Amino acid sequence: MAVPGKCILVTGPPGVGKSTLIMRVFESLKASNPNLKVQGFYTLGGFLGEVRQGSERIGFEVVTLDGRTGPLASTNISSASPESRRWPSVGKYKVDIASFESLALPELQVREDTDLFIIDEVGKMELYSSSFFPAVLNVLESSIPILASIPIPKFGRDLPQVARLRNHPGADLFTLNVSNRDVVREEIRSLLGDLLRKH
Repeated sequence: MAVPGKCILVTGPPGVGKSTLIMRVFESLKASNPNLKVQGFYTLGGFLGEVRQGSERIGFEVVTLDGRTGPLASTNISSASPESRRWPSVGKYKVDIASFESLALPELQVREDTDLFIIDEVGKMELYSSSFFPAVLNVLESSIPILASIPIPKFGRDLPQVARLRNHPGADLFTLNVSNRDVVREEIRSLLGDLLRKH
């Protein structure tokens, strides 16, 4: 099992800034330690993950930490391949599982020289991939620190996989809101700095 405190989870309502917080913590850690080996990706929300047409959000992208991108979900599938009509839906979005897996799964391979994993996020769209959560659990059971985001429970109920993460003995949970974002970011940066020095 992971050592308690090795998994830092950020949760909060959509649009509160979970992805932005994670990105800023990552940038701060890289600035103070340029040789830091970090694996992972961003997906929903934040300034990196949204695809817009004018003021309307039409989809989400997967963005790896080394800058590769691909579609995660879209409202515009008319020009996409015929199989896209069978993609699972989340609200008005169709989820491109193959694209997500091609980018995210290689980023979740546990390697000896990895210092930190970033997983943004473990949510409904990502969990349509049957390979994704087993890969997350494999990372969780390694000794490598993790910074991840999870959605807040909808109607008071968690997705079962999210509940497993939230209740994991190695997880520390931070709930983000508009008024505590700066304080939480500094707490997480400090906590991760300590973990990385010990890792």
